[in-house]
Amino acid sequence: MRKKIIAGNWKMYHNPTDTMSFFEKFKDMVAGSNHEIVICVPYIDVSAALEATKGTNIKIGAQNLNHEKAGALTGDVSCKMLEDIGVEYSIIGHSERRQYHHETDDFINLKIKAAFDHEIIPILCVGESLLEREKGIAKYKICTQIVMDLDGLTTEQAKQVVVAYEPVWAIGTGKTASAQDAEEACKWIREEIRTLYGDEVADAVAILYGGSVKPENAKAIFNMPNIDGGLVGGASLDPDSFSKIVNWDR
Repeated sequence: MRKKIIAGNWKMYHNPTDTMSFFEKFKDMVAGSNHEIVICVPYIDVSAALEATKGTNIKIGAQNLNHEKAGALTGDVSCKMLEDIGVEYSIIGHSERRQYHHETDDFINLKIKAAFDHEIIPILCVGESLLEREKGIAKYKICTQIVMDLDGLTTEQAKQVVVAYEPVWAIGTGKTASAQDAEEACKWIREEIRTLYGDEVADAVAILYGGSVKPENAKAIFNMPNIDGGLVGGASLDPDSFSKIVNWDR
């Protein structure tokens, strides 16, 4: 049975002082959880988060990385830098990075390979826009991203990738994705991975849902057969709400 992964994405929120305060409350709230708990924080908060979570069951992730080992890349952070300070996960290919920073699937593929070179587990984000969904090409878009983003990975690497489905069409549109919508897309992802890598990888890979997970809907979403947890945005900023999501089955 696949382990549930509950990941938070703080985006551009919280400073180091906020971070210490958050974990002082949060770590005791989730101490008994059997799920994998990951919180991806802004670069400025990574050191504080790592210090605050020492000896706990909470893993710290980054929100982005650069595939180059070093260079004249002002504002970027390399995998080696993240590895050296103890970061274990990184979000790669988030819809906001794809949209606002024009990240292509080829570029995302380079990042995923670099992450594995430095023992960082990628949380790969995929999803379709409202226009793509209305045109009936949602499955094609999602599966194409999977093929291109995972290109060249070994079987063992593919098994370790965490995939997060983001319904980009439900962000800021007033539309919502139901648990059934999320399950359908996550099933497409698993079947595409099955085609690429076979049953063993497809049955092992963790697929998360990344669209407005809240304490009120977490149980319905996480009980779906092809959904192995969530990539949580706004609700992960508050220790009370995020602990309720982590403890959805308690």
